[in-house]
Amino acid sequence: MFKEILKDVVDNTEGGVASLLMGFDGIPVDQYVREGEGFDVESVGMEYSVILKNIRNAAEMLEAGDAREVSVQAERVTTVIRLLNDEYFVAIALRPSGNLGKARFLLRTRGTKLLSDLE
Repeated sequence: MFKEILKDVVDNTEGGVASLLMGFDGIPVDQYVREGEGFDVESVGMEYSVILKNIRNAAEMLEAGDAREVSVQAERVTTVIRLLNDEYFVAIALRPSGNLGKARFLLRTRGTKLLSDLE
C-alpha cells in the first residue's frame, strides 16, 4: 500500500532515485528504490532520523512552530524530507539536477495520503 505511493513520488520526479517512509525511531515502514539504482535509502533515513529529532527540538525551543520540511543538498544527492507527524516522515532522494520543486510538491500531496493510511 505504501510502496505504490513511494514509487509514484520517485517515478514522477525528474531525477528521483529512491523514497522512504520511516518512523523517527529509525525503523522503516516501506521504501522504494528505482530499478538499477544502488542506493541504500534505509541507511540514509536512519541517519537523518537522528538529525530530524534535533531539528524538531530546535524549532520548538525557538518557538518557531512545528518543523515541516528539511532538504539537504549534497554533492551527489539531494534529500527532501517531509515530516508527517510526531512519529513518521517521508523522504525522497534525487540527483542534484533533479526537479526539487516537483519532489517537494509530491511529498506534500502524497504525504497526506500516507498519513491517513498510517492511522
